[in-house]
Amino acid sequence: MRIYTHEDCRAHDPGAGHAERPERLDAVLAALRPLPGLHWHDAPLATRAQLARVHAEGYVDAILDAEVAGHLRLDEDTVMSPGSAQAASRAAGAGVAAVDWVLQGPGRRAFCAVRPPGHHALAGAAMGFCLFNSIAVAAAHALAEHGLQRVAIADFDVHHGNGTQDIFLAEPRVLFLSSHQSPLYPGTGGLGDNRPGHVLNAPLPPGSGGRELLAAWRSTLLPALDAFAPQLLLVSAGFDAHRLDPLAQLELEADDYAALTADLLAVAARHGEGRVVSMLEGGYSLEGLADSCRAHVKALSA
Repeated sequence: MRIYTHEDCRAHDPGAGHAERPERLDAVLAALRPLPGLHWHDAPLATRAQLARVHAEGYVDAILDAEVAGHLRLDEDTVMSPGSAQAASRAAGAGVAAVDWVLQGPGRRAFCAVRPPGHHALAGAAMGFCLFNSIAVAAAHALAEHGLQRVAIADFDVHHGNGTQDIFLAEPRVLFLSSHQSPLYPGTGGLGDNRPGHVLNAPLPPGSGGRELLAAWRSTLLPALDAFAPQLLLVSAGFDAHRLDPLAQLELEADDYAALTADLLAVAARHGEGRVVSMLEGGYSLEGLADSCRAHVKALSA
């Protein structure tokens, strides 16, 4: 199994006190380095053309060409520093490289240990800590360069992946599945957003734990994934539903992520020759993030 990461992903620094801090990546890498059987690779930079498959060209240019001295606030929560554009490009490039690799043979899996996260980024705007929607870039690359007809995105971040859903709302070749806390930022992902066979959300009330999350996936989301029969499974792996996370109120433990990962792998094995690319999204308790990410990657590499 491959891990894609890059030192540049540490250079995105939204400033003191910001939840999406460079130490998040340090915690993830420290948790993963001791695990056996992992092969480490540098994440390349995404090209402008790859980014422009899901983002407006003017927006891509604005981010990549921004001259930032200190900090540049893009919205209430999203801040650029001098290293942010490079970090975001590496994060998106990791997904592209991982897709290229896993599609070369059956049973291949990859995890992208990158930041900033991406699933809130819209086609033409930054949002919710996110600059480029890395998972969307990866999915669009699989469609455009590999000719796939069925790509699924499973998002278990505690916050709804509104950007991903919005980008692929008119793309029937992509199935978007999400479990998330509701009510919670960004306020999307209600049952009214659902489109059978294309978009399926499973909002969970505050206080829900692993039992409720796994029930939602096993009763609703996984059967939809099975019916879609994805040729490639992409995972928006946010770990902020962990009970220690300061930005939400779900009660997951690391073992719950391992169990959900095993369920997702079983579907991928039936339909996509086991090919999976997982990309780091949220997770803001360093302890909860490290423990959960380790459990997820151990399950992925089993």
